[in-house]
Amino acid sequence: MAKVICILLLLIFMQNTLIAQKCITFQEAETMKLIPQLDSLYKSGIDSDSTKSVFKNTEQYRKAYQKILIQLAQFLAKNNFKWGKQVRCFNRIYFSQKGMIDYFIFDIKDEQITDTQKVRFKELVQQFSQTAQFDLHSIQKFSQCSPVKYADL
Repeated sequence: MAKVICILLLLIFMQNTLIAQKCITFQEAETMKLIPQLDSLYKSGIDSDSTKSVFKNTEQYRKAYQKILIQLAQFLAKNNFKWGKQVRCFNRIYFSQKGMIDYFIFDIKDEQITDTQKVRFKELVQQFSQTAQFDLHSIQKFSQCSPVKYADL
Protein backbone atom coordinates (compact mmCIF):
# COMPACT_ATOMS: atom_id res chain seq x y z
CA MET A 1 0.00 0.00 0.00
CA ALA A 2 2.86 2.38 0.82
CA LYS A 3 4.34 1.73 -2.64
CA VAL A 4 1.07 2.59 -4.33
CA ILE A 5 0.83 5.86 -2.38
CA CYS A 6 4.44 6.73 -3.24
CA ILE A 7 3.79 6.02 -6.93
CA LEU A 8 0.64 8.15 -6.90
CA LEU A 9 2.48 11.02 -5.22
CA LEU A 10 5.29 10.73 -7.75
CA LEU A 11 2.82 10.84 -10.65
CA ILE A 12 1.07 13.88 -9.19
CA PHE A 13 4.45 15.61 -8.73
CA MET A 14 5.48 14.79 -12.31
CA GLN A 15 2.16 16.08 -13.68
CA ASN A 16 2.48 19.33 -11.71
CA THR A 17 6.06 19.72 -12.91
CA LEU A 18 4.99 19.33 -16.53
CA ILE A 19 2.10 21.75 -16.11
CA ALA A 20 4.46 24.30 -14.57
CA GLN A 21 6.72 23.89 -17.60
CA LYS A 22 4.25 24.81 -20.31
CA CYS A 23 6.95 26.48 -22.38
CA ILE A 24 10.15 24.53 -22.82
CA THR A 25 12.95 24.16 -25.33
CA PHE A 26 13.28 21.12 -27.59
CA GLN A 27 16.40 20.18 -25.65
CA GLU A 28 14.46 20.16 -22.37
CA ALA A 29 11.65 18.16 -24.00
CA GLU A 30 14.15 15.60 -25.32
CA THR A 31 15.75 15.21 -21.90
CA MET A 32 12.30 14.59 -20.43
CA LYS A 33 11.39 12.29 -23.36
CA LEU A 34 8.24 14.39 -23.60
CA ILE A 35 7.60 14.73 -27.34
CA PRO A 36 6.80 11.04 -28.07
CA GLN A 37 4.48 11.02 -25.07
CA LEU A 38 2.69 14.19 -26.19
CA ASP A 39 2.52 13.01 -29.81
CA SER A 40 0.69 9.90 -28.62
CA LEU A 41 -1.92 12.08 -26.87
CA TYR A 42 -2.36 14.91 -29.42
CA LYS A 43 -3.43 14.43 -33.03
CA SER A 44 -2.14 16.70 -35.81
CA GLY A 45 -4.32 19.74 -36.38
CA ILE A 46 -3.81 19.33 -40.11
CA ASP A 47 -1.94 16.69 -42.06
CA SER A 48 -1.30 15.98 -45.74
CA ASP A 49 -3.31 12.80 -45.09
CA SER A 50 -6.70 14.25 -44.14
CA THR A 51 -7.65 11.07 -42.28
CA LYS A 52 -4.94 11.96 -39.75
CA SER A 53 -6.12 15.57 -39.32
CA VAL A 54 -8.31 16.91 -36.56
CA PHE A 55 -9.50 19.78 -38.77
CA LYS A 56 -10.67 19.30 -42.34
CA ASN A 57 -10.92 22.97 -43.36
CA THR A 58 -7.22 23.72 -43.86
CA GLU A 59 -7.75 27.37 -44.81
CA GLN A 60 -9.74 28.11 -41.66
CA TYR A 61 -7.14 26.26 -39.60
CA ARG A 62 -4.23 28.09 -41.24
CA LYS A 63 -5.84 31.46 -40.49
CA ALA A 64 -6.43 30.50 -36.84
CA TYR A 65 -2.81 29.36 -36.50
CA GLN A 66 -1.48 32.55 -38.08
CA LYS A 67 -3.70 34.58 -35.76
CA ILE A 68 -2.29 33.00 -32.61
CA LEU A 69 1.28 33.57 -33.85
CA ILE A 70 0.44 37.23 -34.55
CA GLN A 71 -1.06 37.51 -31.06
CA LEU A 72 2.16 36.08 -29.63
CA ALA A 73 4.26 38.59 -31.58
CA GLN A 74 2.03 41.42 -30.31
CA PHE A 75 2.29 40.12 -26.74
CA LEU A 76 6.09 40.02 -27.00
CA ALA A 77 6.19 43.58 -28.36
CA LYS A 78 3.76 44.83 -25.69
CA ASN A 79 6.13 43.41 -23.08
CA ASN A 80 9.13 45.16 -24.65
CA PHE A 81 10.76 42.00 -26.00
CA LYS A 82 13.21 42.84 -28.76
CA TRP A 83 14.65 40.35 -31.23
CA GLY A 84 16.98 42.90 -32.85
CA LYS A 85 16.81 41.00 -36.16
CA GLN A 86 14.79 38.30 -37.85
CA VAL A 87 15.13 35.02 -35.93
CA ARG A 88 14.25 31.56 -37.19
CA CYS A 89 12.51 29.26 -34.76
CA PHE A 90 10.75 25.91 -34.83
CA ASN A 91 7.61 25.67 -32.70
CA ARG A 92 5.66 22.62 -31.62
CA ILE A 93 2.46 23.70 -29.90
CA TYR A 94 0.02 21.34 -28.19
CA PHE A 95 -3.56 22.56 -27.72
CA SER A 96 -6.44 21.41 -25.53
CA GLN A 97 -9.82 20.66 -27.11
CA LYS A 98 -10.85 24.23 -26.26
CA GLY A 99 -7.80 25.67 -28.02
CA MET A 100 -5.79 26.56 -24.92
CA ILE A 101 -2.02 26.05 -25.13
CA ASP A 102 -1.05 23.00 -23.12
CA TYR A 103 2.61 22.94 -24.19
CA PHE A 104 4.76 25.26 -26.29
CA ILE A 105 8.05 23.67 -27.31
CA PHE A 106 10.52 25.76 -29.28
CA ASP A 107 13.97 25.58 -30.82
CA ILE A 108 15.99 28.71 -31.47
CA LYS A 109 19.64 28.18 -32.30
CA ASP A 110 21.92 29.68 -29.67
CA GLU A 111 23.85 31.82 -32.15
CA GLN A 112 20.65 33.66 -33.15
CA ILE A 113 19.81 35.16 -29.75
CA THR A 114 21.45 35.78 -26.42
CA ASP A 115 20.86 33.63 -23.36
CA THR A 116 19.02 36.58 -21.79
CA GLN A 117 16.69 36.82 -24.79
CA LYS A 118 16.01 33.08 -24.69
CA VAL A 119 15.13 33.17 -20.98
CA ARG A 120 12.89 36.21 -21.47
CA PHE A 121 11.20 34.68 -24.53
CA LYS A 122 10.47 31.53 -22.54
CA GLU A 123 9.03 33.55 -19.63
CA LEU A 124 6.82 35.60 -21.92
CA VAL A 125 5.55 32.60 -23.88
CA GLN A 126 4.77 30.97 -20.54
CA GLN A 127 2.67 34.02 -19.60
CA PHE A 128 1.05 34.20 -23.05
CA SER A 129 0.14 30.50 -22.85
CA GLN A 130 -1.92 31.06 -19.72
CA THR A 131 -4.65 32.97 -21.58
CA ALA A 132 -4.05 32.61 -25.33
CA GLN A 133 -6.61 30.59 -27.19
CA PHE A 134 -6.71 29.06 -30.66
CA ASP A 135 -9.88 30.16 -32.48
CA LEU A 136 -10.97 26.62 -33.37
CA HIS A 137 -12.11 23.95 -30.93
CA SER A 138 -12.14 20.19 -31.33
CA ILE A 139 -13.39 17.05 -29.65
CA GLN A 140 -9.78 15.99 -29.17
CA LYS A 141 -6.43 17.52 -28.27
CA PHE A 142 -4.38 18.65 -31.26
CA SER A 143 -0.91 19.90 -32.12
CA GLN A 144 0.80 22.05 -34.69
CA CYS A 145 4.47 22.27 -35.54
CA SER A 146 6.07 24.68 -37.94
CA PRO A 147 9.08 26.82 -38.66
CA VAL A 148 8.50 30.47 -37.76
CA LYS A 149 10.41 33.68 -38.43
CA TYR A 150 10.14 36.12 -35.54
CA ALA A 151 11.01 39.80 -35.84
CA ASP A 152 10.34 43.01 -33.95
CA LEU A 153 6.97 44.62 -34.65
